[in-house]
Amino acid sequence: MKNLPAPRYLPAGESALVVEFGATIDPKIHDCVLALDAALQQANWEGVTETVPTYRSLMIHFDPRRLAAEALADALAGLDYASAPARTRRQLWRIPACYDAPHGEDIAEIAELLGLSPARIIGLHLGARYRVYMYGFAPGFTFLGGLPNELTIPRRAVPRLPAPPGSLLIAGGQALISSCAMPTGWYGIGRTPVKMFDPRREPVFLAGIGDELCFERIDPAAFEAMSTAAEAGEFCARHEYLHES
Repeated sequence: MKNLPAPRYLPAGESALVVEFGATIDPKIHDCVLALDAALQQANWEGVTETVPTYRSLMIHFDPRRLAAEALADALAGLDYASAPARTRRQLWRIPACYDAPHGEDIAEIAELLGLSPARIIGLHLGARYRVYMYGFAPGFTFLGGLPNELTIPRRAVPRLPAPPGSLLIAGGQALISSCAMPTGWYGIGRTPVKMFDPRREPVFLAGIGDELCFERIDPAAFEAMSTAAEAGEFCARHEYLHES
């Protein structure tokens, strides 16, 4: 966490404060976000009601009747979050992914725009290791960092028709696993039967913020079988604990 600029404290209405650590998708910046989040959970300050980690910042919700934004910012400035222990061990999730029709519905368009073969696009997506940076936008939408630079593609000027749940989407140097059907400006590269978010299941969110994941290719038949299992509440994803350095 050295050599990073001092965080900015930005009010977000009368009951939230955003602590911003940078302006890029960077694991070191995200480590600062997670360290501050862990420190706040450990401190258990009166008046703090919820924390929301994102790519580069932590939003802290508080009760304005019990805590003032200025007092919270002052307390945060003096908090030694760099030494806070992580709340949980990080895991590596191996997520099954199908790129065959009809699931890789935008691969041909991506290939034309990037000048790459469909096989190269799939290989790049499969070969990467991703970090879970945040959940947001819609319940369970899983935002990832680690997309190979060769797959950097701008968002569409006009949103496309709704992508189905479990779509593996890319745009703007980011990767995403969707949780519900929704119009999007992102490009669909494949689909997973895994439910990253399922309110009927415990845990509701499959992967923790800061976990890593990679994709493993499956065929359409395996996709259908795993989809049935996922609907019954199975994880359908293998995982292992990471050895922290």
